[in-house]
Amino acid sequence: MALRWYSTVVESRDHRALARWWAGALGWDAVVETDDEVVLVPQWAGELAPTLRFEQVPPGLVFVPVEHDKHGKNRLHLDLAPHVSADRDAEIERLLSLGATRVDVGQGAAATWEVLADPDGNEFCVLSSREY
Repeated sequence: MALRWYSTVVESRDHRALARWWAGALGWDAVVETDDEVVLVPQWAGELAPTLRFEQVPPGLVFVPVEHDKHGKNRLHLDLAPHVSADRDAEIERLLSLGATRVDVGQGAAATWEVLADPDGNEFCVLSSREY
């Protein structure tokens, strides 16, 4: 038996707005949008998913509404990486222009990654460029 990483759930006081932000940041599509959740998946997932085994289908991001604000540092975060053909600094600037902020979580000046936070304060990292 194989389990599938089905989704990562993100709580937000305004789940629709945060889902729109992440859709813009990642270039993903909203496939469900209700008062209870917004589900984002990679653009190619809809056409490719039926050709993959269950456990190979990529996970989505699910945004759900909550009544409380975020407090403290995340214990789990997303790592994003640009391809080696992309300009990493330009991607970071694009995320900042969308509303991300730089965050210091103690990473130090020698870190090869940049720590940012989405508009709700959820930390994520932009790693160095990668081939895969």
